[in-house]
Amino acid sequence: IYCTRAHILCSFCTIFVQFKQQLMYKMKKIIFTLLCSVLFSVPSFAQNMNSKGDNIIGEYLYVKKEGDSKIRISKAADGTYTAQVFWVANALDKNGNKRKDVKNKDKSLRNVDLDKVVIIKGLKYDADDKEWGDADIYDLSSGKIYDVDIEFKDAKTLEVYGNIWGIGKTVYWKKIK
Repeated sequence: IYCTRAHILCSFCTIFVQFKQQLMYKMKKIIFTLLCSVLFSVPSFAQNMNSKGDNIIGEYLYVKKEGDSKIRISKAADGTYTAQVFWVANALDKNGNKRKDVKNKDKSLRNVDLDKVVIIKGLKYDADDKEWGDADIYDLSSGKIYDVDIEFKDAKTLEVYGNIWGIGKTVYWKKIK
């Protein structure tokens, strides 16, 4: 009788161990499948946002050390897109006056309030490349103008690449509206 009970207990333990191993294998498969679906769906969100030109229309937050700003992208009558600053964190100077675009190379624009500066005009959507470009971007902090290419990194983030002769930098604008 003792050997029979030990034999039953040993068989039960073997069955339990096999069941546990199968369960762990299935759990690993499920977790791997979920991770893959999440990882590969992130680029598809960006692809969906890059699939139509008008997806770029909206309001964005640009965070930088010189001070945050908010930018509104709208569609112009000619079908291109325009980006205009509509809010800056440090809008007032030390005397309480609205800060102006004093670094602008175009002297006629140096009296424009920083929170009203148009930074991109004539931005075009390229349906083949699924990105926006063929325009210039104006940098408020330096007064310089760069070639610009824009695309969505994900559903809520624009990747904005400004360059001169292929040398430049990428910044990110977060969609807020």
